[in-house]
Amino acid sequence: MRRIEFYRHQSGSCPVEEFIDSLDGKQAQKVAWVLDLVRTLDRPPSRFFKKLVGTELWEVRVEAGGNAFRLLGFFDGDRLIVLVSGLAKKTQKTPKQEIEKAQRRMIDYFLRKG
Repeated sequence: MRRIEFYRHQSGSCPVEEFIDSLDGKQAQKVAWVLDLVRTLDRPPSRFFKKLVGTELWEVRVEAGGNAFRLLGFFDGDRLIVLVSGLAKKTQKTPKQEIEKAQRRMIDYFLRKG
């Protein structure tokens, strides 16, 4: 079983919580359901959890009511997934600026972790 944590800025704000809070009830429930799958299944199906090619990042993939959402994150060790951002997906490819933002947050996480 994996653990999932949400990245927090040094100020204490949490981008993933803010993103989930912006969703409607059914969308937020679907995100929670998919996070539970990723947490509990040894091999979550790639339609729910997939590595972003050419990066250290992974994406949690959620489809809800005709909308596509992504939560980006990375592994800290074998079992801890740290989610750093969320977005509504509008195109096939994850936007480059979202990947760069997630990578900056990953670097910040490891620098502050020590």
